[in-house]
Amino acid sequence: MFTETVSVWQHLSNAEKPVIIYGMGNGADKILSVMENRGITPAAFMASDEFVRGHSFRGFEVRKLSDIEKEYKDFIILIAFGTNRPDVLEKIYYLSEKYEVCAPDVPVYGNVPETLFDEKFVYENIHKIVDVRELFEDEESKEIFDNLINYKISGKIDFLRATVTSRESAMDLLDLKKDGSEVFFDFGAYDGDTAQEFIEITEGKFDKIYAFEPDFRSFTKLRRRLYMLPPDKLEAVNAAAWNSDGEESFSDDGGRQSTLRESRRNKKVKTIKADTFCESRKIKPTYIKFDVEGCESGALSGAENLLKKYKPKLTVSLYHRTEDLLELPALIKKMNSKYKLYLRRHEYIPAWDINLYCV
Repeated sequence: MFTETVSVWQHLSNAEKPVIIYGMGNGADKILSVMENRGITPAAFMASDEFVRGHSFRGFEVRKLSDIEKEYKDFIILIAFGTNRPDVLEKIYYLSEKYEVCAPDVPVYGNVPETLFDEKFVYENIHKIVDVRELFEDEESKEIFDNLINYKISGKIDFLRATVTSRESAMDLLDLKKDGSEVFFDFGAYDGDTAQEFIEITEGKFDKIYAFEPDFRSFTKLRRRLYMLPPDKLEAVNAAAWNSDGEESFSDDGGRQSTLRESRRNKKVKTIKADTFCESRKIKPTYIKFDVEGCESGALSGAENLLKKYKPKLTVSLYHRTEDLLELPALIKKMNSKYKLYLRRHEYIPAWDINLYCV
């Protein structure tokens, strides 16, 4: 089922070549924290030439690739940022032809990785891995799952490249209707990008969109993007999907980093439970998307009655927490065993944009 048995962290611990971290920001912080915990010291930080201006990151000078190549004949490059830009991906693939390039898997949710997909995690969850694989409906899903397991252990980007499917073909699995009947609940609506996609797929013929976004800046962009829709076609709600109605601590780090967790400013955000929202208003959703930055399990639990009663089509993100790939498919099957589950991933480094499509 998978071939990789040595984690990227163990490999780096034993490596004789210098380790270069490519990138700065949240991802680099997490990778460096794991390395420090395991006694691994990077030789340098690297950024694209246009971003190098004599500055430093976490006490390391940020250098150009050309300068690093002058000092070292060979080295390991760790990709420490996320991208799906074709020009940046092409640059990474080019580097991988010259050097050993890895993109260590660290969870998107949270600041310091507490659970990593390493040898210990695989050993403790081997039965879950085997069982979840059998939940997927087709061989393509199982092949993607196998490659993702291999990637998450090793950090090797070749396994990522083997998992890429087009978003168009993935959305076809949902068979969204163009007859004006679809009622779309967009949990984690961000700036309205997936709502816009839904409108295009249905050719503008749908019943209504309910778009939920807790981050106020993203919520403002969402309303601006979908300004042309009348109130009977769009209801935008500045709230987070959760397993209860009320308020929760919220870290509004901006855009896709905003999520339910303790924040330094102790900010609160309104939470809604999908079951009570729909029951009180007699709404029957036909399609629900859950992309809620690590809170998918709680949001799904808040929609359990809907999943049992109305069986809406689902798109669920599986990449924010280390456990998501194993726990969320099992959770959905437990809520409604009739769902057919399809695993798809769209091009990104690292393993972001992993989605579960449920019909």
